[in-house]
Amino acid sequence: MKTKLFPGRYESLEEISRFVVQEAEKAGLDENAQYSVELAVDEACTNIIEHAYGGEDKGKIECICTITGEGLTVELVDHGRSFNPKKVPKPKIGAKLSEVKSRGAGLYLIMNLMDEVHFDFSKDKGNRLTMVKKKEK
Repeated sequence: MKTKLFPGRYESLEEISRFVVQEAEKAGLDENAQYSVELAVDEACTNIIEHAYGGEDKGKIECICTITGEGLTVELVDHGRSFNPKKVPKPKIGAKLSEVKSRGAGLYLIMNLMDEVHFDFSKDKGNRLTMVKKKEK
């Protein structure tokens, strides 16, 4: 298990991506799976900065990568506002891009890129997003 703490800034996204891709490679994920992890984590961290913290420099993002026999587990922890993922509307699939509302598209993307996605919200321990990507069999 490797843990790194990053400032809640958009300029941190590149360093976070490098960290998770490096761990995905060590976990034996193929290039497509590595890209899925990178994209899902980038989207989740962007959402943390924008929605949980309401802007840059308002908190930190803890990134925990755990290599398992099945693949890679990535946990993102923040101490911003929580939300109810079940209340986030699903985007209109197949609609013109100009008709798609931005709310919900990122969550939909994360859910479809990763094999498992879990949310845990705690006033004491913060918000924890756990994402699992499994190796191809």
